[in-house]
Amino acid sequence: MPNAQQMTILCMTSYEKGQEFIREAKRQGWRVLLLTVERLKDADWPRDHIDEIFIMPELTNREHVINAVSYLARSNNIERIVPLDEFDIEMAAVLREHMRISGMGESTSRYFRDKLAMRLRAQAKGIRVPEFCEVFNYDKLRSFMARVPGPWVLKPRSSASAIGIRKVHAADDLWPMLDALGDQQSHHVLEKFVPGDVYHVDSIVHEKKVLFAAACKYGTPPIETSHDGGIFTTRLLPRKSKEEKALQKFNKELIKALGLINGVTHAEFIRGHDDGRYYFLEIAARVGGAHIAEMIEFATGLNLWAEWAKVETATREHPYEIRKPDTLYSGSIISLARQEHPDTSTYDDPEIVWRLDKSHHAGLILAAETPERIDELLNAYAGRFYNDFTAVMPPPEKPTS
Repeated sequence: MPNAQQMTILCMTSYEKGQEFIREAKRQGWRVLLLTVERLKDADWPRDHIDEIFIMPELTNREHVINAVSYLARSNNIERIVPLDEFDIEMAAVLREHMRISGMGESTSRYFRDKLAMRLRAQAKGIRVPEFCEVFNYDKLRSFMARVPGPWVLKPRSSASAIGIRKVHAADDLWPMLDALGDQQSHHVLEKFVPGDVYHVDSIVHEKKVLFAAACKYGTPPIETSHDGGIFTTRLLPRKSKEEKALQKFNKELIKALGLINGVTHAEFIRGHDDGRYYFLEIAARVGGAHIAEMIEFATGLNLWAEWAKVETATREHPYEIRKPDTLYSGSIISLARQEHPDTSTYDDPEIVWRLDKSHHAGLILAAETPERIDELLNAYAGRFYNDFTAVMPPPEKPTS
């Protein structure tokens, strides 16, 4: 029987991730329960840090998940519910509402999952966003496209990254896309395509305050690498640079506007080529994907998964404290590879601190004392990666990992 005095946290996820969150929650002295899906029952979970694992066919049926977790609560005093993956944020919010457990509720969760909800909220709070239109009334869509010059992008409201995004070059091109979507078209938003440089800011938030944020700049924008193939790169911006300070300020204003109290965020912004202004693109209450967490850790010494666990398990008796970050710089490069097990051994600069071990992928993380050295290496490696490894596949319509 569980110790009635020991706090219990339920981690839930439909994808294999968050192992360091689980480890840290256990190190903080909590009982850790994991709720995941059938296909992940044999995944590489840190089982020595998990008290019990529970399996369901999937985590999308509201009634089934409420019933299952309510049954678990009969013998487990669940104090926290944390979704380790973005696609479980809404279900975790449903459970918190049903069980009256502290944390993000259903309304706030929409600001971190639903691209329409987050845009409307941000706009209402004075946060600059690209012009957009909800996909409900066709007359409004026609008026929007007549008023706002194309091209536009048709985005799924609750997907992640660039998955499912379609570029619309002319007004007549939209209608066949909507016909193909059928009843799913209202789950999309139409937005003006803003060419520009794309950034991400990854934050730790505690008691409504942004205690840490790493501002980074992508190489090729993610929508382009997702749709056209190519090489993904990102790197930390020079600290106290004009770009970095502007993004830090924008990010704080955004998180305040959306009402996050505790957790981590991965926010994306774009700086338009035409006007040089920053625009909010999207935000998620999760750790960034594509090994961004590892890249940030090599520069700052802060593991975002572990820090998130500390935030979630903090109590009045054991408050959250963040240590002073290190001040190195880092960057990463990742590509889909033609080879099943690509050999990156010829990349041997001493700044390489991590190598991706995943079939049909090549990837490196670099760390150095200056941002200029990171840029120099990423620029040199991009061409080599393209020749040595890069493969191109059609963009996914649904998440795969």
